Amino acid sequence: MNELDLAWEDDGRPRHRRRASPPARSRKKKGSGGKTFLAFSIILLVFGGLAFGVYAGIDRIQGLFSAPDYTGGGTGQVTVEVIAGQGAADIGNTLQEKDVVKSAKAFVEAAKSDERSKKLQPGFYSMRKQMKASTALSLMLDPRSRQVNKVTLPEGLTWQDSFKKLAEATKLPYEDFEKAAKDPKALGVGDVWYTRQDGKQRDPGIEGFLFPATYDFPPNVDAVGVLKLIVARFNQEIDKIGFIDGVQANLHISPFEALVASSIAQVEGLDKDQPGIVRVLYNRVYSNKFPCNCLQVDSTVNYYLRITGKGAKPSTELLMSELHNKNNPYNTHDVAGMPIGPISNPGTSALSAAVNPPKSDYYFFLAINTAGDTAYAKTYPEFQKLWDQAQKNGVK
Repeated sequence: MNELDLAWEDDGRPRHRRRASPPARSRKKKGSGGKTFLAFSIILLVFGGLAFGVYAGIDRIQGLFSAPDYTGGGTGQVTVEVIAGQGAADIGNTLQEKDVVKSAKAFVEAAKSDERSKKLQPGFYSMRKQMKASTALSLMLDPRSRQVNKVTLPEGLTWQDSFKKLAEATKLPYEDFEKAAKDPKALGVGDVWYTRQDGKQRDPGIEGFLFPATYDFPPNVDAVGVLKLIVARFNQEIDKIGFIDGVQANLHISPFEALVASSIAQVEGLDKDQPGIVRVLYNRVYSNKFPCNCLQVDSTVNYYLRITGKGAKPSTELLMSELHNKNNPYNTHDVAGMPIGPISNPGTSALSAAVNPPKSDYYFFLAINTAGDTAYAKTYPEFQKLWDQAQKNGVK
């Protein structure tokens, strides 16, 4: 192209004159004017063709660098999901696959030129097909386009409380979740969770696998789909912290028993105290240095009271008949080992605590103040002193 540009440079001479004018004394031959006109016409055609070639080449090159894009506002309706952590290119690819935009590149260019794109949130969006990329971006930034079906499951909820929250958020019947939870394996709970090394009975329910997090469910999802997404998140977190391999290699216990321990630690103490609490639980059950290898924790008794509709109580108000109820499968005052299943749905902190708790000779723990801080003791007399201090601090 540079060469073509150079051919159009002006050196002060008319471009149709290629030779010096003939001497004045020379006689013109007959017909020479017609030949000159013919030559001039050919030159114009040649240069005209070159000019058109330059224009076409520029247009074609510009086409290589400009992103294909639709020009209209789109038609119909399609749902698009934006996943946490996705960039403009990832979102653009999704939009292109759904035929919302003509090319992912067009969406990326639109996002680059609009600072508001940084505020795009994960979730599901109602879009139209064949939209101009900038129009698609503006629609996604409109809060009315986002399909809100969100729920937060806090740490420590029981399966019943979790189902109530899910039913409220999704407008699905509570009974649908109960029915869906009858087959945890179908929801993604793996076989590794169905084995215990202590030979005890295992609760076959969903408790412990409803990972605490904020979820944004797709529209028109059913209870099975909701629980599958939650269990998938549980599996993802378990893999992330190396839970299964960690407890088997370092603690030589089954992952399910460690899950039970983490569920107890979740309801017994603050995040910072959960590792120490787990160690006390392991010391009581696996060291053969504690009476009957029983946990003797009130939280398991309260769990049974909650799921049977009786409601939890402060430890000081629990009856002896409740603490030693032989019909309670979560009785840890008289039955050795971990209970038959988790008593809550633990979060990342409690799960991590169950994998690698600190070594200690502590066999007792309790909340030492109303803020929930935990204190530890090696012997029962030491525990009694801590208990007296806790009561002075207002702990019930």
